[in-house]
Amino acid sequence: MMTKTNRQHTLFSRLLGDRGGNFGMMTAIILPVALATAGVALDLNRMVQVKAALQDSADAATLAAASALAADGITDEAAIELAKKFMAAQFSNINGESGSDIEDKDDVDAIDKNAIGSVERNTTTESGKTFDVTLSGYYNMPTNGMTSLLGWDKVKLNVTSTARSTTESKNALSMFMVLDRSGSMAEDTSTVNAATPTKTVSYECGAYNKKGKWVSKTCTREDPNYYTKIEALKLATANLTTQLDSADTEKKYVRTAAVSYNAAMQKETTFEWGTATALKYVQALTATGGTDSSDAMAKAYTEIIKSTEVDAHKNKNGNKSPGKFIVFMTDGDNNYTIADTETLATCASAKTAGVEIFTVAFMAPSRGQALLSKCATDTSHYYDASNAAELVAAFKEIGEKATQASTRLTN
Repeated sequence: MMTKTNRQHTLFSRLLGDRGGNFGMMTAIILPVALATAGVALDLNRMVQVKAALQDSADAATLAAASALAADGITDEAAIELAKKFMAAQFSNINGESGSDIEDKDDVDAIDKNAIGSVERNTTTESGKTFDVTLSGYYNMPTNGMTSLLGWDKVKLNVTSTARSTTESKNALSMFMVLDRSGSMAEDTSTVNAATPTKTVSYECGAYNKKGKWVSKTCTREDPNYYTKIEALKLATANLTTQLDSADTEKKYVRTAAVSYNAAMQKETTFEWGTATALKYVQALTATGGTDSSDAMAKAYTEIIKSTEVDAHKNKNGNKSPGKFIVFMTDGDNNYTIADTETLATCASAKTAGVEIFTVAFMAPSRGQALLSKCATDTSHYYDASNAAELVAAFKEIGEKATQASTRLTN
């Protein structure tokens, strides 16, 4: 007769030998691990995207705060508060535009509260004041349900950014204007001259007399008086020089020169303190001839990088590294593509040498636009003006940019 102990042993042995439920048990063990692994993979990809957006937001925030310190003279506390709020708002906008799913709005709203900022001020004899703005912040990114199986419901993403702005007691700079005076610059723009909105135009007219003979005479009519392109250029240059003169009332920090071109380069002005000579040169320009910008750009580049320009500033205002700017404007295409190639080569050399190039395509065709777009230091230095008002506004903004404080990321 089988004992109780023997029966238990036999049942246990049969249980161990029975494979009927193996698949179910293995699934129960492996499935959560597989799901968690898939969840981690998805979250890792999202972490890269979200952290990049957070870093971009921090960079934009420190740049904004540093610029405000230099331009507006705000307090350190106000700059830090600006940076925090800017970072949170920018991060929310970036994620909203990209379609990212932010599960916890409270964490986004808390970015500005959790961020830590600091401002370091320095004063030097040569450059005036320097502001370093540093901002550190984080965002608790919610994980998906599969990653939560491992016990991670959120992942903390940390970023840090630093930007520097510099104000000079006076911005020392040298600017060379390279301006198109080809025949097409005599054409009308679509902008009416506000001072004299109409002009009297004579034309041939007449009537038949009683004998049926045509009697010719001269008649007149009033037509809209549009600015020509060359007139718009003169207005725009005056606006630019006004910005420079406002920043340098003593004529101790700004040096300007100008050169014009049509099918060939005309005689340039030499660099002089202030803007009077360059402005007078532009005001005397007439529109005629073809278009070839290569020699004029080469002349501007050669003159602006000369050591004598640095020496002039060092001897007059003590600045050993004045800003160097070229303003390049055209309303058309070069007559020969080789001129495009040579002009682009000069632009590349100038940018390598630290010269900032502003370009203005004034009612220009596509090839002219392409040339100037490539020549510009970057997209913020390129202007596409479709009428006289836009040309004047572009030149004014160039003057403002050339004289404002510099701001850059340092991390």
